[in-house]
Amino acid sequence: MRRTIVAYGEILWDLLPSGAVLGGAPFNFVYRINSLGHKGVMVSRLGHDELGDRAFAIVKELGLDTEYLQRDPKHPTGTVEVSFDQEKNPEYRIIPDVAYDFIESRGDLNELISRAESLCFGTLIQRREDSRNTLYRLLDRFSGRFVLLDINLRRDCYTRRSIVESIRQAHILKLNDGEADLLAEIYEVPSGGAGLDLSGFCERLFARSDLLYIVVTLGQRGAFAASRDGQKVYHPAFSVRLQDPVGSGDAFTAGFLDALLNDRSLLEACRLGNAAGSLVASQEGATQPVSRSQIDTFLGSAELGPVEEGLQAFLVS
Repeated sequence: MRRTIVAYGEILWDLLPSGAVLGGAPFNFVYRINSLGHKGVMVSRLGHDELGDRAFAIVKELGLDTEYLQRDPKHPTGTVEVSFDQEKNPEYRIIPDVAYDFIESRGDLNELISRAESLCFGTLIQRREDSRNTLYRLLDRFSGRFVLLDINLRRDCYTRRSIVESIRQAHILKLNDGEADLLAEIYEVPSGGAGLDLSGFCERLFARSDLLYIVVTLGQRGAFAASRDGQKVYHPAFSVRLQDPVGSGDAFTAGFLDALLNDRSLLEACRLGNAAGSLVASQEGATQPVSRSQIDTFLGSAELGPVEEGLQAFLVS
């Protein structure tokens, strides 16, 4: 079933060592959710500059709706300087005061959100009050099925208040293990000598929020997910040759949400998310085509990697 899924947030240029690539977590997510057969709609803001023109053209070429891409006459299109460590993990220097920091609240957004089944957002887009206030207005008007928070904590681009308020508004929380460690401090979850207990972490967050689902991605170690009704599952990663991790987490989010919207199990949501993320990580670029049929073919032959120590109890056959 085709659903309208809105992603609110940054669309920007990742300035990689190999050159500029259009990205931003919400944009990568929308592209993936669109490729799974839904109507993914990006709400963002571009500058009236060359990078903005190029970004607008690429969004259109990818077959995505451009109606809700605002243009800003004063602020430049967003850019991020991206570098990689020895394990190919990306590090970011995000340029401030760019167009997506100033998304305006307009009547067309109210109409869009009234027919959206899901609204997805993160914390980066909340670093200035202009875009933050527009987001809160949309959240107040949203009456669809899922608000998904892909928390995406970036250095100097979030506050404790923005984290807590975002979780308060969300139904689904997606984060990585490093972000889970930070949230554990905020929500006073004891870590113990062996590191963070993900099961206890999720229980504490459910007790202090209205979240329905929490999923913690573990990179090449898979994903752990829990639901408010007491389900807890672990799915190991698939064995693939890592090529480029940019966009793989956003692909996971798209696959995970798609499964939940189609009333699949929590385990199936992790399985589909891991498959989508693995396929993206095994190729160059965050917006290379990956169709639902490719994911199905991959799932028919893919092998699982090692099981994460300490999560064996949550394996479900």
